Amino acid sequence: MKNNTLKQYKKAIKNKYEIEKEGRYFDYLYKPSRGKLRDLCWLIFESNQSQNDLNVFRNLFSLDFDHTKKNKFKEKKDKFRPIETFFKGETDLTNIDAINMAAIMVDFQPRPFKKFHESYNVEESKELKRIDKALAFFDKNSFVKEEKSTKLLKKKGLFANFAIIFSKKREKQIALEKIVPT
Repeated sequence: MKNNTLKQYKKAIKNKYEIEKEGRYFDYLYKPSRGKLRDLCWLIFESNQSQNDLNVFRNLFSLDFDHTKKNKFKEKKDKFRPIETFFKGETDLTNIDAINMAAIMVDFQPRPFKKFHESYNVEESKELKRIDKALAFFDKNSFVKEEKSTKLLKKKGLFANFAIIFSKKREKQIALEKIVPT
């Protein structure tokens, strides 16, 4: 389950990147390079007060963000190579801190991955509850419908039997679509 969620997180970040590369930070994101991404990162963190984002910064670069250490940060240009190739669609990110930094750079929410994973699990459990309710409804009502359809099957011919079977499937599909929108 975690891998699927991580894949969804990366896909969502990539989708957000496709939107943001035409937006506010166009100069940095349209044709990203390590240097441009490093400069964008510094620009973002100059005004960023989020402790979660600062933790990602510390984990990825092995230093705390400090306005006075810009020259030390400039040496970290190679840390942006995986993010650059991820945005360009050349590679897939595997380092969770790099993935979270990519999320910060395109202002994807919820971030970091832990928050995304938690919100995904909450939504997934709500979805499962809706599906369970739908299935319980069908189980409860299927006995009554089965009795009626059995009587009809005995009375009608082969063509009518197919019509009954397909109408049952369609009823379930319609009911599920009302409960679980696609």
